[in-house]
Amino acid sequence: MYTVVAADVAKLRNITGAGMMDCKKALIEAEGDFDKAIENLRKKGQKVAANRADRDSSEGAVIAKVNEDNTLGAVIALNCETDFVGKNDNFVELAHELAEQAVFYANKEEFLASDFHGMTVADKLIEQTGVIGEKIEIGSFERIEGPFLGAYIHAGNKIAAIASLSGKAEGAAEAAKAVAMQVAAMNPIALDETMVSQETIDKELDIERELLTKEGKPANIIDNILKGKMQKFYKDNTLVHQAFIKDSGVSVADYVKSVNSDLKVVGFVRVSLS
Repeated sequence: MYTVVAADVAKLRNITGAGMMDCKKALIEAEGDFDKAIENLRKKGQKVAANRADRDSSEGAVIAKVNEDNTLGAVIALNCETDFVGKNDNFVELAHELAEQAVFYANKEEFLASDFHGMTVADKLIEQTGVIGEKIEIGSFERIEGPFLGAYIHAGNKIAAIASLSGKAEGAAEAAKAVAMQVAAMNPIALDETMVSQETIDKELDIERELLTKEGKPANIIDNILKGKMQKFYKDNTLVHQAFIKDSGVSVADYVKSVNSDLKVVGFVRVSLS
């Protein structure tokens, strides 16, 4: 007959993150077999996950990570149901650990299937659903490769971004983090005007044309006015043309150039809970 030992409960809790009573019950049911106890906790997670599959998991933590040489990066959202869980230290720590692993996988499917301390990431999420009692899942998954990457996580872990610069020149670390902060704060729709979708351009032109027509502008000058309107649109909504948040007198492109004339912004990714 297995007798529960406090050290065994603590060990299982350290491995799984489950509560003391859940660990104690799992060990009793498994008669002290750790592997079986972990499996019992996982089955509990599967049952909870099935019961909460239709729940809204719009809270959580958004984390950005880059690898040691700043050439690979990922931003993930570890979603849960309540802000209370999303702010929990253990939950945020798990999100950081998962984001560090996500850096090395090309897409969300590969990441979920990857090994995470002896189980897949997908199984870990199911296990934590049982531990926490809320629906836990990976929401957004964005990955980026580049010559030099910098990450930024906004306070509260609700928004995170990674910016890519053209090289590893002097000042790149400072500039990349500042640009990632810009991306998080200003949410640009594209890198520059050449990267804005034609659908977005057409929609903006239609809106502005309708407004100008209602204002009674002559048809023969509307096209010229629209050119100016679109230049303003690109300035407000594309990263390199936006006013730099730390110095509104310069654009993001000009800021980066001021740090090092050999640098320019070449890409970005951003994830937000809202």
